[in-house]
Amino acid sequence: MISSIHILLKRPLFTALFSLNLFFSFAQSKVDSVQKVDEIVIRAYLSEQSILQVPSSVSLISSRQLRNQPGISMLPALNSVPGIRMEERSPGSYRLSIRGSSLRSPFGVRNVKIYLDEFPLTDAGGNTYLNLIDVNSLNNMEILKGPDGSLFGANSGGVVLLNPVDKRADSSWLNAGISGGSYGLFQEQIALQKKFKKSYLNINQSYQQSDGYREHSAMSRNFAQMMYRLNYAKTNQLRVLAFYSDLEYKTPGGLTLAQYNANPRAARPSTAFAAGPVAQQARIENRTFYTGIVNEAKVFKNFKHVLALYGSTTDFMNPFITNYELRKENTGGLRTYFELQGKQKQGFNWKWNAGLELQSTGADIANYTNNKGIKGLLQAQDDIISNQFFYFTRFAANINEKLSAEVATSLNYNNYKFSKDFQRGQVTERKFNPELMPRFALSYKLSDNLALRSSISRGYSPPTIAEVRASDNKINTNLESETGWNYEAGFRLRNRTDRLWIDASIFQYRLENAIVRRVNANDTEFYLNAGGTEQNGIETQASYWLIEPGSKGIISGLQIQNSYTLSRYYFKNYINGTSDYSGNRLTGTPRTVLINGLEIQLQKNFYLFAQHNYTSRIALNDANSVFAKSFNLVHFKAGWRAAKIGKTGLDLFAGIDNLLDETYSLGNDINAFGGRFFNAAAPRNYFAGLKIRY
Repeated sequence: MISSIHILLKRPLFTALFSLNLFFSFAQSKVDSVQKVDEIVIRAYLSEQSILQVPSSVSLISSRQLRNQPGISMLPALNSVPGIRMEERSPGSYRLSIRGSSLRSPFGVRNVKIYLDEFPLTDAGGNTYLNLIDVNSLNNMEILKGPDGSLFGANSGGVVLLNPVDKRADSSWLNAGISGGSYGLFQEQIALQKKFKKSYLNINQSYQQSDGYREHSAMSRNFAQMMYRLNYAKTNQLRVLAFYSDLEYKTPGGLTLAQYNANPRAARPSTAFAAGPVAQQARIENRTFYTGIVNEAKVFKNFKHVLALYGSTTDFMNPFITNYELRKENTGGLRTYFELQGKQKQGFNWKWNAGLELQSTGADIANYTNNKGIKGLLQAQDDIISNQFFYFTRFAANINEKLSAEVATSLNYNNYKFSKDFQRGQVTERKFNPELMPRFALSYKLSDNLALRSSISRGYSPPTIAEVRASDNKINTNLESETGWNYEAGFRLRNRTDRLWIDASIFQYRLENAIVRRVNANDTEFYLNAGGTEQNGIETQASYWLIEPGSKGIISGLQIQNSYTLSRYYFKNYINGTSDYSGNRLTGTPRTVLINGLEIQLQKNFYLFAQHNYTSRIALNDANSVFAKSFNLVHFKAGWRAAKIGKTGLDLFAGIDNLLDETYSLGNDINAFGGRFFNAAAPRNYFAGLKIRY
């Protein structure tokens, strides 16, 4: 049975046509139901609004969608959004890209701006330690696809907003959970909210560990987060956020195709010329404390002001094959803005936002000889101070509740200071020219259930600290910022009960001075500007409740979901030495991704969630001479939820990941020297757990 399904899923055209036919055939039935599903509301543009008429490509991953996933990482939830690709080279080692932005990311997150509540999680050097966050500590996620510097500063890929609490929850509660699975997976979590007279205290604690599928791929993470909210006036709130994360994961290294086919579980082997990751005890240890305070006040009836102050400190250790790196990083900054809302008039409403964000990151980076996991002699040492500062403003108007128009821009300043010894004044400074990031957007409601949209926006992303000073330990002051213009159009459609939802967009992105990664013969990396890219894409996302939630019968709710991504991305004017890569496919980006989901709610509080992911083949080097093969992933989760025993609710669940037992690489090393591109993901594996809510 499974093999028959597998054969059909190998045919993406069949899968796409079957999914769309099933979706639209059911979408035309039962749309006259009187039960209304919750409307999708986002807060991406500083205040809550219905997503229908938002004139940009924004997606919401709700708390229900997060709850349906295994809860081990953000990966399956983020990958269900068209245009988003999250990869896992090994447990704890993640890479996030929006519309092809993984081109410059050997690991981690680059040219994507990430916020936790009002606080930038991305530091002034452009790096984001997303793997520090436990997915179970989040209430929802909002993703803005395409460059959007109008409110969020430098980025050329997009913006992700992580919302840690449900601000509408108005009670005290306690959650506890424990789960386990294949390859030594163990996870526990405790979360509580205590309601006081005018305030709320939220605390999250979790621990996760895994032995990993591959040799030398174990990980562990301790995570604790606190959020305190004080409503000191009817329309004013003070929030304090803090988290501490202690993450360690081993890095097994990439394999050649022959090694991958012979034994995908193996770590990269040692050679006569270089010791492998096992011998060198290659790993990453990251201990970070982050805290911030934000005051949100409605000064007058139509005037709101927000001020956020934040800071973080990170101890980072990375014994690697070629060296032993130690980093001490400290970041501080503020973000402030106001919102002025015009008097409500029939047929015309407007809002004006203006503000600024500034932050500075100091990094003390030292590289030593790695003597089989023991720090040896100093190879190189640099102190780097990164400064980022930008003003932003946005004017939005709504005419006759049909036409929405936005004009916004930010003015961005970035610089780096490098020194072997700041106290002696031996400083080299690299200033980037101030850059404007304008955005123009329109949305028009043809009816209460259908809205068209279009936008033009400019992307800008300076090189990060990890690119200016890459693992070759050289300061590259010639690396330029990447910039580009994005042209986009789309529509959103719902039915009057919100059971049907369709969101589609088409875009054209022209990126200049694209930053790409290259690898030296000794496995150290460096970065260069690659001329440009031409990125044309189509993204669609749809969902429909065939049976509305709460219905009577054996099946009390049934929803089908579908998302589709078509990425026709190419290099242009890209010449490296004697090699001309112009016209080649963009490295690390699949042309087609198709996601199908099914959620079934049964009587007696039983449920089932299944998700299928088809990803087409991926170019692994700029020359397009090596490709990772396409793959189909199926995972499902079944359980018994909300069974009440007194005041206690239970959620007992179990599931299977990679049901079809695919052999595939979920996080490839692009442009790897010696053909070591492949990092095998786990074959069919299992998980189960229990959550209690009081």
